[in-house]
Amino acid sequence: MTTPVLAIENLTVSFRADGQWRPVVQDLSFMVNERETLAVVGESGSGKSVTALSIMRLLPLAQSRVEGRIALDGRDLPPLSEGEMRRVRGNEIAMIFQEPMTSLNPVLTVGFQVAEALIYHRGLARAQAEADALRLFDRVRIPAAKSRFHEYPHRFSGGMRQRVMIAMALACRPRLLIADEPTTALDVTIQAQILELVKMLQEEEGMSVLFITHDMGVVAEIADRVVVMHRGRAVEQGETTRLFTQAQAPYTRALLAAVPRLGSMEGQSRPLRFPVVDTATGESDTPSPTPDTVDPADRPLLEVAGLVTRFDMRSGLLSRVTGRVHAVEDVSFALRKGETLALVGESGCGKSTTGRSILRLVPPSGGRILFEGTDIATLDRRGLVAMRRRMQMIFQDPFASLNPRKRVGAALAEPIVVHGLAGREEARARVAELLRRVGLDPAMAERFPHEFSGGQRQRLCIARALALEPRLIVADEAVSALDVSVKAQVLNLMLDLQAELGLAYLFISHDIAVVERVSHRVAVMYMGEIVEIGPRAAIFGDARHPYTRRLMAAVPVPDPRRGRIRRGLDADEIRSPIRAPDFTPPPRRYTEVSPGHVVQDWGTERERLPA
Repeated sequence: MTTPVLAIENLTVSFRADGQWRPVVQDLSFMVNERETLAVVGESGSGKSVTALSIMRLLPLAQSRVEGRIALDGRDLPPLSEGEMRRVRGNEIAMIFQEPMTSLNPVLTVGFQVAEALIYHRGLARAQAEADALRLFDRVRIPAAKSRFHEYPHRFSGGMRQRVMIAMALACRPRLLIADEPTTALDVTIQAQILELVKMLQEEEGMSVLFITHDMGVVAEIADRVVVMHRGRAVEQGETTRLFTQAQAPYTRALLAAVPRLGSMEGQSRPLRFPVVDTATGESDTPSPTPDTVDPADRPLLEVAGLVTRFDMRSGLLSRVTGRVHAVEDVSFALRKGETLALVGESGCGKSTTGRSILRLVPPSGGRILFEGTDIATLDRRGLVAMRRRMQMIFQDPFASLNPRKRVGAALAEPIVVHGLAGREEARARVAELLRRVGLDPAMAERFPHEFSGGQRQRLCIARALALEPRLIVADEAVSALDVSVKAQVLNLMLDLQAELGLAYLFISHDIAVVERVSHRVAVMYMGEIVEIGPRAAIFGDARHPYTRRLMAAVPVPDPRRGRIRRGLDADEIRSPIRAPDFTPPPRRYTEVSPGHVVQDWGTERERLPA
């Protein structure tokens, strides 16, 4: 029997809290074999990342205790001295972290940082290390690698920064690569590129991979075997296809049931609630469509016509305008009461700027925005404040949008009092009702934001958005950072509130599978423009624009029986929206291919689209 590359036996990891050792990983055992990809899957707090940090010996010594056996090629790692362990890290085990921007030094060029690993571990001279680092950049398909070698991390997109981290991890040809949620914060197309890159390099180098994720679609595409973790323990492990088709543990079945699947809405005319899963039994209900609250005869609640938002770029002693970011260019759509219009596209396409422009959180450069028939561009400060009572926004990061020094009850009551809707005593009663409405205990009003989980904080942000009884809510990536089961709970809450209150949602997201489930209509954005818009069934059943089809093709499907999809490695990034000050966008032509389904003519614009 061959020795596994990595063997974990009875691993228990504890942290000191209030003078006691509290276990966060308990009695965990698994192995990673030669050239194998093992996925460790579970929700936040399940112990996945702590397990990876224990293998690398990166936990704080004073506050952590690691028990059990961790062996690399049969060699026990815990007894090694720190000097010996430093030689193991990078040389024999490499790790890619979830957020590359926090893993790269912002004051050093990316080329210098990769070359530094080669100098330290392989003893190369600076010139030789830089030459080898440049070859690594070419291998991970960084475009124009030679010209970008001496650039700083902030000049790279998220996907390209993750490629730099992969190049650094591969610098010394490690036996084992640990990838800790390397695609969680990335757009679906960039995620597909990174997964393809990892698979390709694994085949070339003969590496073993320990892949940590909470996305079952990613697991189906990349893993040979799976370990499912819940509350610090392995509840199930086995070969990927068997686990997806014959899962035994209730928690595994619950995870699989909560995953939104592209194509699951075929035959459905209205948004569909997500299945509510009991993690104790793994059983789920049969989700029902939401009530039809959209009346096509109503005048649109929101009308956007020819919206343009540009940002000046200034430089030089006199701060002259040397360029403009064309963030939003000639965007038009309408949104009715009780309707959800989804804006989808990659980071940098103008989705969030569109939402912020509608609320005048950023000033539009042109176009008209009518809300309830009123042009918001004509409103003074007082009129805009009054208008925003009926237009609210849910931001992507709930922790950043809550005051960490203010109790959540006070944060929810503040807009009610400021807008004169109630006195302080009555506001407290309304806060209690708001918390009940979003599924939280009213007693939680006395807590601070850091005392809540990510899903609970997002519920608080929804409660705050509802405090002023709005008619329109702009949800900007409101569930993108949440685990799959928490995401399902929050989305069900939003659908229920829409049915109850007749809310209109502008739902901004890059998660295509979620968009299919919650939307009435979909608008696809690329380079600040809407390239395709129409009813959900028309977009997902008959996508016409190449960019729309590209987005859908990149969605990972949680079904390993389809076999490993090899899409081919694409190094394209979304094009830069920066233009010269005197640039005038060319006129666009649109074709209505079916009622309400409009597609931008791309025949003369192929150079703008990624390959």
